[in-house]
Amino acid sequence: MAEIIAVSTIAIFMAILPGADFVLVTRTSIYNGRLAGLYMSLGMCLSVCIHASYSIAGLAVIIANSAWLFSTIKYLGAAYLIYIAWQLLTTPEPLHNDEKNQTADISPFIALRLGFTCNILNPKTSIFFLSIFTQVVSVDTPLIIQISYGLIIMLAHFIWYSGVALLLSHPSILPRFNRQKQKIDKIAGVILMLIAIKLTLMSAI
Repeated sequence: MAEIIAVSTIAIFMAILPGADFVLVTRTSIYNGRLAGLYMSLGMCLSVCIHASYSIAGLAVIIANSAWLFSTIKYLGAAYLIYIAWQLLTTPEPLHNDEKNQTADISPFIALRLGFTCNILNPKTSIFFLSIFTQVVSVDTPLIIQISYGLIIMLAHFIWYSGVALLLSHPSILPRFNRQKQKIDKIAGVILMLIAIKLTLMSAI
């Protein structure tokens, strides 16, 4: 029971800590609408499944202790964030004011893919799972229980990011953000760029 409480608590804090995932879900929910935000949240949860799977298999230790493998994931993740940040920073101003009050259509697959890619290339998530399955979870913990821990972490992420998407896309809130879309894009771009720079300076444990 103590192990379950520890994993659940860490999962909740890991989900709500601001990062690239939060920035992308926030921006997507405002700019592309509720459905896109929810699909992006689902994509992030699917990537959590992958992280949990290789952590249970013991591969997280290899990633964290292999300099070249960790660096590859780190720089790929940073490059991906820089790419998204550049797109946001160079987004042109809408030609008509009424366009600021509309959401831009994006396919569910693209939203899901963006969420999945952002999270799967984040080495901080790998380190998080490594710490969970080496420092908190006992080696004697049955496999089925370890799998349930992965599901708990995935559920925590989905609930949090879905809640963010639903809140920011609410009809009473969305119009306020719609009037500031250009500023939101620039702010999100700068934040993602800073996260990417910080990511490149990060080292494995």
